Amino acid sequence: MSRLNYVFTSESVSEGHPDKVCDRISDSVLDAFLTEEPNARVACETFATTNRVVVGGEVGLSDKKKLREMLDGVEQIVRDCVRDIGYEQDEFHWATLKVKNHLHKQSAHIAQGVDRDGAGDQGIMFGYACRETPELMPAPIQYAHAILRRLAEVRKSGQEPTLRPDAKSQLSLRYEGGKPVEVTSIVLSTQHESESQTSDDIRAIVEPYIREVLPSGWITDKTEWWVNPTGTFVIGGPDGDAGLTGRKIIVDTYGGAAPHGGGAFSGKDPTKVDRSAAYAARYLAKNVVAAGLADRCTLQVSYAIGVAKPLSIYVDTHGTGQVDEAVIERAVAECMDLTPRGIREHLALNRPIYARTAAYGHFGRAPEADGGFSWERTDLVEALKKAV
Repeated sequence: MSRLNYVFTSESVSEGHPDKVCDRISDSVLDAFLTEEPNARVACETFATTNRVVVGGEVGLSDKKKLREMLDGVEQIVRDCVRDIGYEQDEFHWATLKVKNHLHKQSAHIAQGVDRDGAGDQGIMFGYACRETPELMPAPIQYAHAILRRLAEVRKSGQEPTLRPDAKSQLSLRYEGGKPVEVTSIVLSTQHESESQTSDDIRAIVEPYIREVLPSGWITDKTEWWVNPTGTFVIGGPDGDAGLTGRKIIVDTYGGAAPHGGGAFSGKDPTKVDRSAAYAARYLAKNVVAAGLADRCTLQVSYAIGVAKPLSIYVDTHGTGQVDEAVIERAVAECMDLTPRGIREHLALNRPIYARTAAYGHFGRAPEADGGFSWERTDLVEALKKAV
């Protein structure tokens, strides 16, 4: 039986974190290619360090002339991303950094399987949902994201002009009876303008926003605060530490509260099941919980490269299910076509909707009018109820 009383911790990182800068660039390249052609193929990786960004990987368009034009535009995409994030440091500035573009045409050996509607690679993908938050997400990761999103808002609006883009948060929550009731510790490290600013100065800036974001009563007199615990944090971003696409996969998903298949999301077009099937798994798990079939649901799917049909579907409701897991497994397969093409069509994934996912989590976000975060809809509830 699951433990009911414990402390659990999750972390988040801001859009200015070096790895997230790279995720943003990779997903912005993807969006640019999908804007040009909905069936574009992209597997884009980015590396960033002091005043330098390197982009590489595979891309594909049906029009070879247009492909060359798109490749020529990658440098401007990089600079636009860095400028929007807010980097204008001496050693990492959107206008002066050097960009190397090593993107090239997609391998024909990979394309042959995908072109037959098969999966773009083998792999296992997980989805998860629970009743801890209105978004049906684990509370520690959901609120760790919310803290950094709020700080980014006030930084970019000019309300807090001494904050800088690079930041990390970590939230430890105490659970009673399986429900989060108290914050035992808050860790917040944020880049700032001046070496004269102390940790106490930074806490005075960020604490009101943290209290604003967290549910009432969660912060108590016993809550430990660790704000910029090492002191000065002026040099940040890729100048302070190198960044790479796909190194924050636990931040991207459930903060460690649920399994992760291992594959990163950013920079991959939706033929890559690392991304699209993980979105489908979250969509199905969320709808299972929203339908009242369980209070918690972990769902796994697996694929082989070039093969369309998933090799397996596994559901675990952690002792909270209202019906047998095997019944739910059959129901989700009945309610959604889990072939790569079926997923792309059901969730309308062949759109330029990915740059917005690159920071503050791919899950627990509100579905958007243009199809962004379509995997967060709960429009499968009635079909699942009927199927079971």
